[in-house]
This record gives sequence, C-alpha cells and structure tokens, in this order.
Amino acid sequence: MREGIMPAPVPVPEGGKNLPVSLTDDELQLLAEIATGVTTDVAARRLELSARTLRRRLRAICDQLGVNTPIEAVVWAARKQLI
Repeated sequence: MREGIMPAPVPVPEGGKNLPVSLTDDELQLLAEIATGVTTDVAARRLELSARTLRRRLRAICDQLGVNTPIEAVVWAARKQLI
C-alpha cells in the first residue's frame, strides 16, 4: 500500500450473503505485510504485534471475508486493489 494513503473500510460479502462487512486500515496493513511473503513472525515484528495476535487477527479477517486461508484474504484484497 502506498505510504500515507489509507483507504476507507470496504464493504465485503460474508459467506455468500450480501451483508456488508468492512476491513479496517490496520487489517489491510496486516494483509499487505503478509502479501510481501514474509513469515508471520517477521510480519508480527514489523507490525509490533505478537505472533499469536497476528495469527488471531488473520483468522478474524478470514472469518469476516468468508475465506479459509490468509492467502485467500490477501488475494481478495489484491483483486480489490486495496493492497
């Protein structure tokens, strides 16, 4: 993501339903960090989180988007040009 430009929360479908859900700037930043290909430990250090917190937040993002894996969440965000 370009530095200094933070997109507003984006509505997303949840599990095939048309209920709006949104990702925060912090969640998009987390996905952008994972998209660089670093391990969760490295991403956690860069984001100043514990590895456990990072994994918990990734799981919550996946649940919000209705996807099974963090890479699916990264692909979703990339396709929406959010990261």
